[in-house]
Amino acid sequence: MGWRGGAGALALMMGAAAVGSAHAQESGDEAEFASLERIIIVTAQRDVADVGGSVQYLDEEALETFSHSDVNRILRQTPGVYLQEEEGLGLRPNIGIRGSGNDRNSRITVMEDGVLIGPAPYAAPAAYYFPRMARITGVELAKGPAAIMYGPLTTGGALNLFSTPIPDGEDANARIDLFGGEYGSFRGHAVGGGWFDAGNNLQLGAMVEVLRESSDGFKELDSGGDTGFEIDDVVLRFGLRTAPGAALPQSLEFKLQHSEETSDETYLGLTLADFNANRFRRYRGSQVDVMNVEHDTYQLTHRIDFAPNIDLTTIAYRTDTSRVWYKLNDVRNNANTGWVGISAVLDDPATFATQYAILVGDPLATPVISAPGDLRVRNNNRVYYAEGIQSVLGLEFDTGPLSHDLQLSARYHRDEEDRFQQDDRFAMVNGAMVLATPGAPGSQDNRVGEAEAWALFARDTVEWGDWTFVPGVRYETIDLTQTNYGTANPTRTGPATLSERNVDIWIPGVAATYRINDAWRVFAGVHRGFSSPAPGSSVDPETSWNYEAGLRFGADALAFEATAFFSDYENLVGTCTASTGGGCTIGDQFEGGEVDIYGVEAMASYDASAAFGWSIGVPLSLVYTYSHGEFQTNFASSFGPWGTVTAGDELPYLPEHQLTLNAGLEGERWRANLSLNYVSEARAAAGQGAIPAGELVDDRVLVDLAGEFDLTENAALFATATNLTEETYNVAFAPAGARPGAPRIVMGGLKLRF
Repeated sequence: MGWRGGAGALALMMGAAAVGSAHAQESGDEAEFASLERIIIVTAQRDVADVGGSVQYLDEEALETFSHSDVNRILRQTPGVYLQEEEGLGLRPNIGIRGSGNDRNSRITVMEDGVLIGPAPYAAPAAYYFPRMARITGVELAKGPAAIMYGPLTTGGALNLFSTPIPDGEDANARIDLFGGEYGSFRGHAVGGGWFDAGNNLQLGAMVEVLRESSDGFKELDSGGDTGFEIDDVVLRFGLRTAPGAALPQSLEFKLQHSEETSDETYLGLTLADFNANRFRRYRGSQVDVMNVEHDTYQLTHRIDFAPNIDLTTIAYRTDTSRVWYKLNDVRNNANTGWVGISAVLDDPATFATQYAILVGDPLATPVISAPGDLRVRNNNRVYYAEGIQSVLGLEFDTGPLSHDLQLSARYHRDEEDRFQQDDRFAMVNGAMVLATPGAPGSQDNRVGEAEAWALFARDTVEWGDWTFVPGVRYETIDLTQTNYGTANPTRTGPATLSERNVDIWIPGVAATYRINDAWRVFAGVHRGFSSPAPGSSVDPETSWNYEAGLRFGADALAFEATAFFSDYENLVGTCTASTGGGCTIGDQFEGGEVDIYGVEAMASYDASAAFGWSIGVPLSLVYTYSHGEFQTNFASSFGPWGTVTAGDELPYLPEHQLTLNAGLEGERWRANLSLNYVSEARAAAGQGAIPAGELVDDRVLVDLAGEFDLTENAALFATATNLTEETYNVAFAPAGARPGAPRIVMGGLKLRF
């Protein structure tokens, strides 16, 4: 692959414990020590074919093939993942696994370097922060029984992102990527650092990483102006470790990360008629909408190897996130007695013709002068923190013919979401929004949600001949508190409403793998699924039993894996958020009762060049997912994606078929790769039979192309085109109205390695 090396080995984190990446050297230098190596070592210590549960891993080389910054495009390479796009640029991912629900990733566990990365993963798991993929060097996806390693959300699975480690080697090294392209797209990414001899059998490490991404946006605001974003991301790492050969290997590493985002994004989509006329249009009613996010991560990681078969890894962490999303919320009704949500207006513009005219605000068609305060813009001001400490002890030992890899872990965690919001009222005056009445801070929402949790986990990987058994159990005890100060108490000095609740849950799981021969494996597993209720909620926790069974094959140039899965929900829970379309009280939770979700996942890869002895590399791969989910009971709710449900209704935003085909050509100094992704249609609301036009999420075929040419050993030209065929498709009707996928975007630039 020329100057571009592979990623090495990465590790999965288990349960409450932390893990991360470990760069294993083929030289077999046992003295080399990785500070974040623990639990399931996918490529370093254990063959991935023998891992209990479904685990997929994308290494650095795979991520650099297209150099995507949009996580949606990256996760198309893994089966069982469901992606509800929103703004077309990957800024607000909505990721689900095996039908778990995808609103703001609130039903999966998301981590960076083994640490929960959501702003408040227990108190408010809906994530308005997500790491930028340009600085991620590995992605691991754990499903089935492997999911209980992580917690607290165990039904679907867990996503662990591995950030850039301190460069290893004899000398300091660096990399610079500079890309530019259509719609004012720009990405600048620089990393530099290394490990150095500090004497006394110690080594010092340091790294600085800087990322800048920006775009003017591809949507066309009727009033003019950008619809893009600017993101700045800086990471500092400092490390201290013993040199190879130390009697007691240890490492200590501190990671500091800070990011800032300003994005001209909105919840306001289009009516279906306007979408069909110009899918990239944005109404004047969104002209003041803007999101500002700041995020900080502090992480201290220590590892010690007491013996070759005993190690302890401990991580202390803290994240701070503030986000202010200033965005249009609703329009005054005709009777001047209340408000109509923007989703309702776009769903039925004929009934709400006056409100629609105000949203559009076209001064050339009919001069629109609304009454003062007819547009209500919400200042969604929220502050989060999360902090904790987690440790995992690893023990390897034998008992007769049985080989054990035992992990015992514990995590203490607490987090908080502070909502202090207001509504400002605007008038639409000849296409311009004019502030009429500013709201008082805290007058729209004034409450704090808190969570405090202990998590304990134990798992033993037992090898007995051709069998591998992986029993495990997780215990979570969670204290949830909501303090509602009321909208008339902005100083928070008056009486408040306090809601407290404790949740205790045992989450068992077991996986088994049988090695038929060197090439074939069969595996199966079962585990308990769990999702905690929100602070202030009275609903029962979401629980399920989840089953999987599959087959793996790997020999010579061909690798294949197929997995069947079934999730039997005892109580599916939906959470009302503005991102789901509103129509309910934000924060309320709803019980969906019994739900069945089943499907099949398949992956295959074939190295044609190795099979036929070609000098040019021809890697081929396929990823496919079939899924189906149905409600098993009748009920009525005010939760928009569900509404009134009849047994047999299909789940929303769950496409039946997903397929990704990848084909590459690789010469000594050049590479070209083509990716084709197909997603079948889906419905935006629960139902059965033919999907109404106003609820139809389009099927689509998306083609991405990337090429790379090595100028020298250290420099390469790179170019990529996403949505090469300019596929037109509607990705969702949430948060409000029809929303387009991104058009063709061509970028190119230079990669430098030193």
